[in-house]
Amino acid sequence: MKKIASLCAGLLLLSSTSVFAKGHAAIALEQANAAFIHGEAGETSIMIKHAKYALDHTLAASLSAKSVPKTHLDAAAAELQEAIDLGNLGHIGSATKHAEAAVKHIETGNEYMESAANNQKH
Repeated sequence: MKKIASLCAGLLLLSSTSVFAKGHAAIALEQANAAFIHGEAGETSIMIKHAKYALDHTLAASLSAKSVPKTHLDAAAAELQEAIDLGNLGHIGSATKHAEAAVKHIETGNEYMESAANNQKH
């Protein structure tokens, strides 16, 4: 009986960390998209604010992600940090390109997480 309870607890923990990563990744994507949009509009301070929020959620998602999604989330975090740094230096064009790259990495990571979740259901 203890083995069954331990197994169920382990499976619940694994599924909850996946949900945790997906929730943060969704917010990260939303904020990274906002950073990109405001960067395109030349709104440096707003772009930086959204990039910082996106970075926080990207890092949180990366903590519980594994494999390919983690790789993409880590790459997105690096891109977002670069966007913030360049934005602070007033290089809005370059910062915007890094925000756009972060969006692509988060989207790809999310696709892998979604695919893995669908495979677990079958």
